Parts: sequence; structure tokens; C-alpha cells
Amino acid sequence: MLGAAAFLVSVPVFFQAPLVRVLPWLSLGLTGIWWVLAWGLGRGQKTRIWGDLILGFSWSWLAGSIYWGWFRENPFIHLPIEAIALPWALWCLRQGWGKIGNWFYLGSLIGTAITDVYFYLTGLIPYWRQVMQVSPDGVGEILHRAIAQINHPWGILCGMWLILALFSIGVWGLQKQNLAGWAFGGAVLSTIVVDGLFWLVAYCA
Repeated sequence: MLGAAAFLVSVPVFFQAPLVRVLPWLSLGLTGIWWVLAWGLGRGQKTRIWGDLILGFSWSWLAGSIYWGWFRENPFIHLPIEAIALPWALWCLRQGWGKIGNWFYLGSLIGTAITDVYFYLTGLIPYWRQVMQVSPDGVGEILHRAIAQINHPWGILCGMWLILALFSIGVWGLQKQNLAGWAFGGAVLSTIVVDGLFWLVAYCA
């Protein structure tokens, strides 16, 4: 469960990111495929937990398709769109339904929220907008300026806070010693990997 949660946060990002920019309607339509898969797996006794996990993942996929497909130039509404299924997830958890998937979704959302806070604290929001507005040929220069923006004590301190916050929350989830906790912890901890890979790409651009 821990490995599956980490996979669903890290690997699909690099598939959805280019897809949603070119074919946003296809990415949005794939949400239905995830729902059908979750429903099918959820009917089986041995596969029920995986259906639960896929359903939680589908909410993250839906939010990502909507934001990166049509609203990616406005970072201020990123988190509200990512939280599109938050009321549903909280209501289901209160009813005791879909604990694995909903805790996975909450973990993904928390990872996103902490990363967004890091962008605000380090003044990276203008670069976010610029990357979304220029052609691929101009992205490298913007990323180099963004790296220079955080390559100072305050940026490094915020980076350490980002890692510490994600690590602490992720470990808290793992300490629950149940599948829902592992799904939550895997989603949060894998955010560190995704953020690290994006920063590596920025450095190498």
C-alpha cells in the first residue's frame, strides 16, 4: 500500500503533465476510466482495497486535469481546485467510507498545499506564471532565474522547512500502522520525491 500510494503520486505526474497541456479534454475524460476501474476493483473481495485507493487517486487526477488544463496561469486558484473533492472526502471519512482512498487524497492535498506555501514564501509565484505563458524554448531561462531566487539563506531555510514538514506528517501517517495510514503517509512522503525531481529538472534546464 505504501509503494502503491507513492507510485500514484509520483509517476502519473510526469504522464499527466504533458498530456493535460496538449489534450486537456482527454486527461479530464480519463477520470471516468479511473472511476470505472475503481468500481470494478471495489466489487472484488481481494481487490477492494485497490479500488478504494484508485478512487482516491481519481480525485487528484480530476483536480489536476481541471487546473493544469485550463487555469494553470493562475497559481492563486491552484489549491482551491486541488481541494475540489475535500468536502466529499471529509464527509466519507466521517461516515467511515473509503478510508484508504480518502486518506490518500488528503495526503496528496496536504503535500500540494505545503509545496504551494513554499512557492509563496520564496517569491516563486511570478516564475510559475511565466513558465506557463512562454514557449518551451524560453522555459530554461525562467527556471534558471527561479533557482537563483531561492539560492540564498531564506530560500534554503524554506526548503528545509518543506522537507521537514512533509517528512514529519508522512511519518505520522505511517505510525498509524494501518492501510489508510500507509496510503496517507506514502502520498505525503512521495511529494518530497516529486518536488526533488522538479528542482533537479530546473537545475539542469
